[in-house]
Amino acid sequence: MILFHVEQLKDCSSEAMSLIEAHWQEIALHQDTIKLNPNWQQYYRLEEEGKLHVYTAREDEKLVGYFVMIVVPHLHYQDHLFAHNDVIYVDPEYRKGFTAWRLIKFATEQLELAGVSVMMINIKRHKPFDKLLQRLGFTETESIYSKRLGVS
Repeated sequence: MILFHVEQLKDCSSEAMSLIEAHWQEIALHQDTIKLNPNWQQYYRLEEEGKLHVYTAREDEKLVGYFVMIVVPHLHYQDHLFAHNDVIYVDPEYRKGFTAWRLIKFATEQLELAGVSVMMINIKRHKPFDKLLQRLGFTETESIYSKRLGVS
């Protein structure tokens, strides 16, 4: 049975590395010139400040998914907390069924309890999961364009 948890990054980061690497291989662009190299000190600092929220999916003790949010007052609306996703990933073996849906729903409930006004999730256009987010009540609000600089 898959259960969902609020966890501290410091307690699960080493365990998460195999999922993080699989996640990077699946979705990262420019892998030939931009290598995976998490800034763990910055993550831990955000966690100490109460700004980093980590939600996990586990089958028994095995980590099968994670959803990491950064929660801060918005620069335009300082009296409201906005939650911006950093990463979301579910092991491909656990994508059939409702694991991702339940993970996002769990995180949403936890963020509501924390007083968050708006939750924002960025998705990769080459790996979309729009329909899932729409079923959970999310609305597409922006598009992000990127361009790799400094490489010809």
